[in-house]
Amino acid sequence: MEVDSYRTLDGPAPEILYKDRKSKFFGYAFPIATESEVKPIVETLRKKYPTANHVCYAWQLGTNQLTYRANDDGEPNNSAGMPIYGQIQSFEVTNVLVAVVRIFGGTKLGVGGLIQAYRTAAQMTLENATIIEKIVKQHFQLKFDYPYMDVVMRTIKQKNLEIKSQKMEMDCALVVAVRKKEAEDVLGTFQQLHQIKVKKLD
Repeated sequence: MEVDSYRTLDGPAPEILYKDRKSKFFGYAFPIATESEVKPIVETLRKKYPTANHVCYAWQLGTNQLTYRANDDGEPNNSAGMPIYGQIQSFEVTNVLVAVVRIFGGTKLGVGGLIQAYRTAAQMTLENATIIEKIVKQHFQLKFDYPYMDVVMRTIKQKNLEIKSQKMEMDCALVVAVRKKEAEDVLGTFQQLHQIKVKKLD
């Protein structure tokens, strides 16, 4: 079944600090919409912590087709990025980037210790984040002649659609949004009104 709602962050989470044997782990979480946002955020964290040994992170995007990446940034394989990604999964959030900045304190933690530290820092970060539920919307463009305005507006009201943009000239063009699982029903309704051209967007 297609998912039409998902959990994500309301905004960047407040920075958290987790310490283990003098190593400091600073945790961050950010809502993201595209993979291209990841690099600039990670670079900003590197600049903020010039003495940091590692900036490890994981991100996930999408609702039905998920894409994700986990990056150990020089830590032993799968000792940082994957434990962070594990927390993204356990909090069931998407469209999110979680990064943990490590400043080495002089004592090696070993792979087990690193996994534990990165996991804990990511968990604390997501516990401090504001997680919200968002609805996946389908957008439609409606084109029609002015006399049909009433019918269109009535249908929009009936179906509880959100108007995203409108252009009213000799002919009218509206973009409306509907919850994804109601999209087929709405499409069908407008297709029955022959004077109205309806087109799926996105």
